[in-house]
Amino acid sequence: MTEGKTEIRIVVADDHLVVREGLRFMLEEADEGFVLVGDAGDGATALDVVGRVQPDVVLMDLRMPKMDGLEAIKRMRTAWPHIAVLILTTYNEDDLMIRGLQVGAYGYLLKDIDRATLFRTIHAAARHEMVVQPEVMARILSHAAHGGSAALASSVSHTRRETNLTERELEVLESLVRGERNKEIARHLGVTERTVRAHLSTIYMKLNVDSRSQAVAIAIEDGLILPRTGPLRG
Repeated sequence: MTEGKTEIRIVVADDHLVVREGLRFMLEEADEGFVLVGDAGDGATALDVVGRVQPDVVLMDLRMPKMDGLEAIKRMRTAWPHIAVLILTTYNEDDLMIRGLQVGAYGYLLKDIDRATLFRTIHAAARHEMVVQPEVMARILSHAAHGGSAALASSVSHTRRETNLTERELEVLESLVRGERNKEIARHLGVTERTVRAHLSTIYMKLNVDSRSQAVAIAIEDGLILPRTGPLRG
């Protein structure tokens, strides 16, 4: 490990041995401060391993025997909210992606991800930043716009009245959906990071959530933010 780097302790949960071994090889060979402290082939075992070793980041498959990834993430968020969970996913799981955000996942990794993006995403999750690859977020937004929510066409004004979000709060929420960090939100809105944090606190309270990922899930599912063209950060 390069001098000055902080260790990031990782658990991998996936029911395919080849995926677990492939990730183990990449993580152990990387000069990124990663330490693989455990792995599991199902959700129930993942909970046991995470409870024992207390990692910084968990890489979690969604479809596993005994207990699926969504239930495992939900229980981890309740028991150990300080542990960041990244979902391992494929392109055919749009509904599960949204549900994953709802239960508190920090982001998604496609299983054909390149090493540089994998390492960057793990580092971001360890800093408790929400990270969703641009192509994944684009699919989630497209899914919501084309039938993911039956009431999408009329839900924007309806949900806005229910939550009482201001125009500025909606701008901040849209920035969250685009994957922007507090510093980036502050810069393009022309406000301070302290102001952004205050807006986030109010948004969380109005939406009854406690994380960026859950706020994004509600923004997508309830139509608070309409899909737009343009780059999405990962």
